[in-house]
Amino acid sequence: MTVAERRLQIGKRGTVTLPASLRKRYNLDAGDALTVVDLGGVFVMTPEVSVVSKIADEVRALRDSADVTLDDLLGGLDEERRNFYAERYGMVD
Repeated sequence: MTVAERRLQIGKRGTVTLPASLRKRYNLDAGDALTVVDLGGVFVMTPEVSVVSKIADEVRALRDSADVTLDDLLGGLDEERRNFYAERYGMVD
């Protein structure tokens, strides 16, 4: 882990600009959300990871490791829905 100190300045509207080198290193783009934690006057900023993006990445990795295509997954979706509906509500369409 590299520890680096950067001097940032707060703008008139409370904005803080991260140096381009940090944005590039951590793949941060305009509009990305950060979480700021106040540790008694020491601020720690961390990128927020979208739960949806994280889950999508995990599903993609599992799908790739099982050699299953998206078409394979979608192909069985209607049948799974019918089975779920029948099991849950005791009905079949």
